[in-house]
Amino acid sequence: MKRFSGQRPENPLGSADLFLAAPDPLAWAVCGVAIFANSYGYWLQIAPCSPSQAKRRESTTNKSALPKLKLPNHHRHPVWLRRYNSMTHSTIADATDQIRERSRATRSAYLQRLDGAAARAVSVERMGCGNVAHAFAGMPLDDRFKVVTQRAPNIGIVTAYNDMLSAHTPLQSYPDLIKQEARLWGATAQVAGGVPAMCDGVTQGTSGMELSLFSRDVIAMATAVALSHDMFDAALMLGVCDKIVPGLLIGALHFGHLPTVFVPAGPMPSGLPNKEKARVRELAAQGLVGREGLLDAELKSYHSPGTCTFYGTANSNQMLLEAMGLHVPGTAFVQPGGALRDELTREAARTVLGIVKAKRFAPIGKIVDERAIVNAMVALLATGGSTNHLIHWVAVARSAGILIDWNDFSKLSEVVPLLTHVYPNGSADVNEFQAAGGTGFVIRELLDGGFMHEDVLTVRAGGIREYTREPALVQGVLAWHEMGESKDEAIVRPVSQPFSASGGLKLLQGNLGRSVIKVSAVPDDRHVIEAPARVFDSQEGLHAAFNAGELDRVCLENAAGGVVCVVRWQGPQANGMPELHKLTPPLAVLQGKGFRVALVTDGRMSGASGKVPAAIHVSPEAAAGGPLAKVRDGDVILLDSITGVLQVNVPDDAWAARQPASMPEALCISNGLGMGRELFAGMRRHALTAEEGALSWM
Repeated sequence: MKRFSGQRPENPLGSADLFLAAPDPLAWAVCGVAIFANSYGYWLQIAPCSPSQAKRRESTTNKSALPKLKLPNHHRHPVWLRRYNSMTHSTIADATDQIRERSRATRSAYLQRLDGAAARAVSVERMGCGNVAHAFAGMPLDDRFKVVTQRAPNIGIVTAYNDMLSAHTPLQSYPDLIKQEARLWGATAQVAGGVPAMCDGVTQGTSGMELSLFSRDVIAMATAVALSHDMFDAALMLGVCDKIVPGLLIGALHFGHLPTVFVPAGPMPSGLPNKEKARVRELAAQGLVGREGLLDAELKSYHSPGTCTFYGTANSNQMLLEAMGLHVPGTAFVQPGGALRDELTREAARTVLGIVKAKRFAPIGKIVDERAIVNAMVALLATGGSTNHLIHWVAVARSAGILIDWNDFSKLSEVVPLLTHVYPNGSADVNEFQAAGGTGFVIRELLDGGFMHEDVLTVRAGGIREYTREPALVQGVLAWHEMGESKDEAIVRPVSQPFSASGGLKLLQGNLGRSVIKVSAVPDDRHVIEAPARVFDSQEGLHAAFNAGELDRVCLENAAGGVVCVVRWQGPQANGMPELHKLTPPLAVLQGKGFRVALVTDGRMSGASGKVPAAIHVSPEAAAGGPLAKVRDGDVILLDSITGVLQVNVPDDAWAARQPASMPEALCISNGLGMGRELFAGMRRHALTAEEGALSWM
């Protein structure tokens, strides 16, 4: 009899039907039968078989006779078992092993802190009487009796609700739903605190956008302030958008001993198609549509509560949380306002109560390990997700003691297939993506293809395989069903027929530094651009040159028939690394005229970088002495996303001798004044590079 803990045993007969991820699982291989169990009483009997037996069983199995998981009280929904290929792709396994080895010391130290915090007595027993009285003074008497006298679990709610983000307005009612559900299960819940939440759509192209990236770290700190009351047995994180989810996740991981579930709100209904919105913006950039016409298009695009419907950072967040097993399965893209959405929010409370220390203990710091981080990276690449996550997920991983960099993303991208075409990578929006198969289809395909780790812990008893199903209300009861085949292969495809054999993001490097590019939305004939540079110190400078016709003239006057626009002084230390999304329309107009254009910047371009090739996040940034500070107008720049090259074609000796430009004094002053930017001076001063996650707290 062979006992193992935490890892899949070697199976002498081939692949087992299922591996049940659980904390401290026990397993035995006896006569070709594997039995998994834990203290909650889960059981599963599996008969492994040879490949030929597996093929025969696939066509003859009576699914109604398959065993079911015995679920805890909070999870009475049956989960059917499904046979799958358990082999992990060698590149995925190698990348994970390299990350694990690199992170051995930091991860070990993190887990020691987590275990120490988890070993403490419950708060009402270890805190002073005055502390306890203050903590629960605002509670209804019944709730106070439960938590103080009966030692009932107490859920801490951290909410990013405000009325500025359409995606977050539905969160207003969530705490009441959660409290009601907690009471039904003999538990309590409190709003531990709120965190700020900036809408990048509101601040895009304004001074406020320079606070955006660092707002992630402010959110993480606000999450820590909320949870530092230290009166909670579990936590629910209410948030959706760009910096909010990474900030909440970073903050939650600093309280890694707490079981934690993330609770989204879903996308708004589809409005004006994203491609039509982009077309109107390009017309407006040329002066062919006035403010009234542009405003009408924007109001038809962003028109009701819910997330924006393009596949930018906010919706990429949701995909990654599903892939890490931190959501209620399939909850990412269910629209707000309906009975299903409300029931999923209630299920979040039931789920987190099912993983507290007295139950199937699954704290977030144990869930988010090297395999979970890799699963998120793979999901990002397979869906052509936001480039912002090449910054954010480095910071998230670091918060769990895990060290990743852009080389890891690049290695994974070489083998992870692109399975989706969702705007800006295609014409479909996230509602159409959900209807075609959504997150469940993508995760199933990645698992079955060996591109994701299945032997991971999640907030659900059935492990990551639960995230391959879609939720629905069946006679008022929440249930999940299998996804089946893609409903539209123009939007989402199986691993066997991907849109591309490699992922949607690429690493670029050369004498201009290291950079990333989102290639999934770029036309094939624009993957290599070589043209003279036009250097700008701000995005306003580029807009002025475009409006004056200067960029058209540059394109017409050189043999390459194009221009590489270099926009520098946009990194974390220079001005907080704003998104430069408003550069997309003028550059798209130039590209639409047949010119070969590209953008190179140490700033960000958001998850909606569009069809113009953009080498972004250039590190080291110009303000830190990076090579972009050396570039001059007329230097020929090569951006080759096929070979992964970003370089200026200047002889090595001349390039080495060239003195870098200094950031204009007026720009240094203006970047630090107004819109509260003075308060962020310390963050700008201490920020690490984009590849290091732009961390301001290390």
